[in-house]
Amino acid sequence: MIIDVNGECIEESQAVVSVYDHGFLYGLGLFETFRTYGGHPFLLEWHLERLASGCRELDIDYEPDLEAWSRRISRLLEVNQLPDAYFRLTVTAGMGALGLPSGTYEKPEEVLYVKPLPPVDPAVYHEGKALQLLRLRRNTPEGVVRLKSLHYMNNVLAKKEMKRYPWAAGAEGLFLDTRGRLCEGIVSNIFFVRHGGLYTPAVETGLLPGITRRFVMAAAQREGIDVSEGLYDWADLLEADEVFVTNSVQELVPVTTLFDETGAAHRVGLGIAGPITQQLLQVYRKAAARRNDRV
Repeated sequence: MIIDVNGECIEESQAVVSVYDHGFLYGLGLFETFRTYGGHPFLLEWHLERLASGCRELDIDYEPDLEAWSRRISRLLEVNQLPDAYFRLTVTAGMGALGLPSGTYEKPEEVLYVKPLPPVDPAVYHEGKALQLLRLRRNTPEGVVRLKSLHYMNNVLAKKEMKRYPWAAGAEGLFLDTRGRLCEGIVSNIFFVRHGGLYTPAVETGLLPGITRRFVMAAAQREGIDVSEGLYDWADLLEADEVFVTNSVQELVPVTTLFDETGAAHRVGLGIAGPITQQLLQVYRKAAARRNDRV
């Protein structure tokens, strides 16, 4: 694939960053993942807002330009001959001396990766997927609110834990926080429905406030669905009428089976995508199709 490094299109095998980049040395960097619909990056403005906020917190002198990034995304689609694609935009702190930083990073590095969208089984949006409860707990964020940073060891270890559960092939792993409360998936945020209301764990559990999570909460309120953020546990999930997970590439995916650490399975609702999950997925896809970056 051809990717974009600091505005230059280059073969991925030729792309390099310095071994003195503090993204490499200390994990000082942030990234956003998103996809396009009809060549348009959905919710890009929100992704760039989150990226800019994180850069300010890390003292990285970087303010992304929406129009410029839209052009660079279109260019990568064109040169790679892709109608739509999965993108990862990474901003690292840039080069620095050995040792922990003390000043502002004034020359960050930008890398825009692209790859074809992963194959999707349409049946999963009706039949759902499984959610596997993890033994590993979600680590606490480095700051007040979790950034989408290059610190990903907790997620990597969670993926390795999933190999211990042969019954959960294809499932998403579910983190609890250090106090045993529902937090988030390995690569997703989680929602559940009970008696017509929509519930999702609060940011104080240490979750990453996802862009699709933000869209779903706003869309649900607009649809007249009560939305609550709070502190919930595994028992709340077992009593749910519907469960679904969200991220920017997979959209909203219904969860119809819950596995605990012993492999005991619990069916969610009727074992198929519930009506509120389907309603919100339809709203999401309609917004993406009409390129509406605001709910």
